[in-house]
Amino acid sequence: MDIFGARWKGWTDSIIKNWCETVKDGDTVVIPGDISWGMSLDEAKADLEFIDRLPGRKIICKGNHDYWWSTVTKIRSYFKENGIESIDILYNSAFEADGKVICGSRGWFVDEKTAPKDADYTKIVEREAGRLKLSIADGKRFDEDKERIAFFHFPPVFGDIVCEEIINVLKENGVSRCFYGHIHGRYDIPRTFEYDGISFTIVSADYLDFKPLRIC
Repeated sequence: MDIFGARWKGWTDSIIKNWCETVKDGDTVVIPGDISWGMSLDEAKADLEFIDRLPGRKIICKGNHDYWWSTVTKIRSYFKENGIESIDILYNSAFEADGKVICGSRGWFVDEKTAPKDADYTKIVEREAGRLKLSIADGKRFDEDKERIAFFHFPPVFGDIVCEEIINVLKENGVSRCFYGHIHGRYDIPRTFEYDGISFTIVSADYLDFKPLRIC
């Protein structure tokens, strides 16, 4: 991770120390993507076990570097087979924690200029917006009065660039708080900003100095 700058020096020790000082066994931690550099579940196993050993319940979603990610069935089966008990995956689904409903999707690059040139930007954005809809819909099995909070790997808004497809789903479903990762090495941006009545907060590990951010 040192390719992302000097702040990553000693990051493993920082995560262990700050996590254990912040998170207790009854807490839920959401990690929005880029879980492991591994290219397969076996290659990601050490990283997943590292997260599993930390206190609390963890909910993870897919990032653009998570090439190890497989189907929901295969991932959960792998977790069960390898004794990974405290991690679950946010993928077309929702979870309840501390009186809130956790939903979200990976999202995608905010516009075609920043996306990989060989990617079908429109198709992928439509797919991610659809997955967000499925996630929010799944959350309706919980109490309707509970606040729905969305997590993304990619920020739906970054600077003056906006992924309108994602924003429209959030607005249609009354989601007013979102959290995102993906951005590294940028410490001059505000932790939280508002766009069209929705707040967006960056939770990239290095931005937070590797200390989990309590959000509720």
